[in-house]
Amino acid sequence: MKEQFKKFLNEEQDPKAIEKITSKLTDLLMKGEEVGYIAVQKKPALTVFPDSIVLTNKRIIICKPKNLGLSMDFTDYTWDDIASTFVKENILGSEFSFGTKTDLAVSIDYIPKIQARKIYTYAKEQLDLLKNPVQSATSVQETTEAVFEEEEEEIEEVETEEVTSFAEILPAAPAVTETYEPLPTQPTGERKLGDLSKEELFDKLQNYKKLLDNGLIMQGEYDAYKKEILSYM
Repeated sequence: MKEQFKKFLNEEQDPKAIEKITSKLTDLLMKGEEVGYIAVQKKPALTVFPDSIVLTNKRIIICKPKNLGLSMDFTDYTWDDIASTFVKENILGSEFSFGTKTDLAVSIDYIPKIQARKIYTYAKEQLDLLKNPVQSATSVQETTEAVFEEEEEEIEEVETEEVTSFAEILPAAPAVTETYEPLPTQPTGERKLGDLSKEELFDKLQNYKKLLDNGLIMQGEYDAYKKEILSYM
């Protein structure tokens, strides 16, 4: 049993606390129950008997030593009774807490930050599995990468649409000549510059600036548009 829990000693867990919990878990675990993570409280002052939290594939177990460590209180909460989980990172460790469907709030403080993040991640995975029992478990890393990829694709699509819309809305640039004449007469039905508000004129000027930046019009053309628009502002 001790060999099974050595993997929980690589993130600042107190070895003595892990050993005590390990000796007790032999009789506590149910058939088919597996321990996913163990976090151990680490207060700034010397803590001889720290509290611990054990997360299994079936429940959360809070372990609190008593009688100078000779005995221990265990309180467990099954995953289907847990409504939400939280992690609050403080200067000295983190606080992991969760709420039950009966509005009971449970928390354990002074958990090292890396341990708090691990139990939070494990808890989210278990709650997701409970909501989607048919689907296989997906690691948080894979889920996060998928979300980032979708967000990047959405951003690229939006940027492409914006550039396209500018090209469609703005009138075609006049042919380049050695001298630049005022803006051509606007098509019938389109509002004249003199009828636009200052905000609309400013937006139109910004549109021309974006066309210049994208290489769709030349500097001289932009200067002519700018001079014309500014005369109405």
